Amino acid sequence: MDAKTKRSTGQSGAVGKPLPHDSAHLHVAGQAAYTDDLPEPRDLLHVAVGMSTHAHARVNSIDLDAVRVAPGVIATLLPSDIPGDNNFGAIVADDPILADGIAEYVGHPLFAVAAVSVDAARKAARRAVIDYTPLHAILDPLEAVSAGSFVLPSEEMRRGDAQAGLKNAPHRLARRVRCGGQDQFYLEGQIAMALPEENGGMLVYSSTQHPDEVQSMVAHASGRDAKDVIVICRRMGGAFGGKESQAALIACIAVLMADKTGRSCKLRLDRDDDMIMTGKRHDFVIDYDVGFDDDGRILAIDFMLASRCGISADLSGPVNDRAMFHCDNAYFLPQLALVSHRCKTNTVSNTAFRGFGGPQGMFGIECAIDDIARHLEMDPLAVRRQNFYGAAPRNVTHYGQEVDDNIAPAIMDQLVSDSDYDARRAAIRNWNQQNAVHKRGIAITPVKFGISFTSTMLNQAGALVHIYKDGSVQLNHGGTEMGQGLYIKVAQVVADELGVDIGQVRITAADTSKVPNASATAASSGSDMNGKAAQNAAAKIKQRLTEFACRHFSVSETEILFAKGQVRIGAQSLPFAKLVQLAWADRVSLSATGYYRTPKIHYDRSTFSGRPFFYFAYGAAVAEVLVDTLTGENRILRVDILHDCGDSLNPAVDLGQIEGGFVQGAGWLTSEELCWNEKGGLTTHAPSTYKIPTCSDLAPEFNVRMLKNATNREDTIYRSKATGEPPLMLALSVFFAIRDAISTEANPAPALDAPATPESILRAIDNLADSAGQPQGIDR
Repeated sequence: MDAKTKRSTGQSGAVGKPLPHDSAHLHVAGQAAYTDDLPEPRDLLHVAVGMSTHAHARVNSIDLDAVRVAPGVIATLLPSDIPGDNNFGAIVADDPILADGIAEYVGHPLFAVAAVSVDAARKAARRAVIDYTPLHAILDPLEAVSAGSFVLPSEEMRRGDAQAGLKNAPHRLARRVRCGGQDQFYLEGQIAMALPEENGGMLVYSSTQHPDEVQSMVAHASGRDAKDVIVICRRMGGAFGGKESQAALIACIAVLMADKTGRSCKLRLDRDDDMIMTGKRHDFVIDYDVGFDDDGRILAIDFMLASRCGISADLSGPVNDRAMFHCDNAYFLPQLALVSHRCKTNTVSNTAFRGFGGPQGMFGIECAIDDIARHLEMDPLAVRRQNFYGAAPRNVTHYGQEVDDNIAPAIMDQLVSDSDYDARRAAIRNWNQQNAVHKRGIAITPVKFGISFTSTMLNQAGALVHIYKDGSVQLNHGGTEMGQGLYIKVAQVVADELGVDIGQVRITAADTSKVPNASATAASSGSDMNGKAAQNAAAKIKQRLTEFACRHFSVSETEILFAKGQVRIGAQSLPFAKLVQLAWADRVSLSATGYYRTPKIHYDRSTFSGRPFFYFAYGAAVAEVLVDTLTGENRILRVDILHDCGDSLNPAVDLGQIEGGFVQGAGWLTSEELCWNEKGGLTTHAPSTYKIPTCSDLAPEFNVRMLKNATNREDTIYRSKATGEPPLMLALSVFFAIRDAISTEANPAPALDAPATPESILRAIDNLADSAGQPQGIDR
């Protein structure tokens, strides 16, 4: 908070209170400064990128003569101008900043141009003359599998003898399903501004979830040490994973051009270029073969997951690993065989997106569960209950982690009752019998989502807290704010640790010169890790103040209490600011760093076993839909959600995350379709053709509740739970409600792929899907 917006909670503490987002008042007033709003240095240059028009081609020559003489142009940048590493791939060095010799997707950056205005740079970039020799392009994941085209080796995971289990199962079904990708469609596009500083330093303002990675990639590309690069990000206008690794490309180009020209440079992609050039959620082809008994209990399952990774590894390794981890969702799989293909295609490299592979893994198992129910003519809810994790030995995942906090069955039972699911399902069946065209459907689905980075080393965080002589507090940590409310949550933690009002705490921008080596704000771990680190820093200063008070007032530590802006010391009480002034005068340090590393986690990737997750977050949703079977148009009529937030740090923020995550998930599964033409060009690269949900798509009846008395069993910050990613997967209920609506006696298990667009729905109704999409059943 700044001085003009101080506000008091009027209560004993900030944690657990529904305080507004720290920038809410700035957002609505148009005063929240994003990277493009920052004051521009004198002589700033604007950068544009020239992109490949071929999906796969040899670049024989790039003639930039017409570009260089275009009005306002100051400089151009080619791969040969890069003094350091021509790479922004942080995990695998396979992602060139500018393609050198071979273009591998439509939109692949080939060169950059700097000019005195945005329009001048963009117009000039189009004047390049490029000679190509086209090469064969792989545009489909299954073609990549057939060709052995992978960005990383395929991985396998096994438990028991799945093939024997399938062979001996009383019932068996097999199907191929597809779930599409998704563009992050953040309101603020990709942007970076690079400002050269004295003695070779470089200051970078970047819209990024991972300032440390931007710092590292910029340093490598420009031939600097990390100490010579400072990356700052106060806020992003949305990110959703799309600014975790992709932001480094934008920053590197801006910095390289700043180095070449000696002038500050800004690169801001327009919406079309942003969607064409940067990565998205991975689309998957999923084959499953499942064996089960008469009650619908799964005995064995065999999965094949093939994901479109694009031209490079990017984050596809951990994304696909998480899909493997979450192919169980909330269900015990006694025998499993799984192969995961990380397919190299001549499309943009896909990247992180909210859920990070978890949604795709869950989609596969939920399709299998739904097929089982329809094959046995059972309510899918009954099949889900048959397969939930339970008591030993049905409480261990296929990767060896014990599920010791399983509340999925209890959440489902409560939601079934609260939503009147059984009566509504019966009423819908009756309604559908009386209506030939408009059909209703209902579905209830659970979520069990693992919280932690699957790469153990990333589960660490740092913070920096200063207390000034007037008692005000400045807070910095390695997390980034993208609208999700991380900064207000961490400020609430610090305020309560010091016993001061939230208005006394000033939140500052993520800054690599203040907190180094920070992990990305991702994996739903932002509050867990940065909250603990900031609490640790504040606790250090509080302990120093306590020790000083003991000396100064001759009392014991047990007689000191920090609360409501006061410090009770024995029989007397002092304002917090007064104690701070006394301590400063006694030369007590009022600044501290904090650190946190997530405990208990361990994971051996070579065997895909261990405890990769600190805990699980749970939830469930009921969705009711209406489908016009003549047009495929559909509407969500009602949604009921019950979600597990532990002891919420901020119920208002968490409620927003649940609602927003669900709507975004519904978009992924219904309306957001990415389409490529036969030449590999993305044709859905603007809001005119790519349809995210709008306010009118929200269910008229939208009931969201957080689970009460659900303290996290693990020692998280104030026993809260993550809410960033898990709610997105609650939207699986919408997809299966649509499938329920179009199910008939003649076609009980329609071959519906995601997204369930009107066209996809009509194909499923007409049973026009290819034979691989039809369920193949064997009963014994």
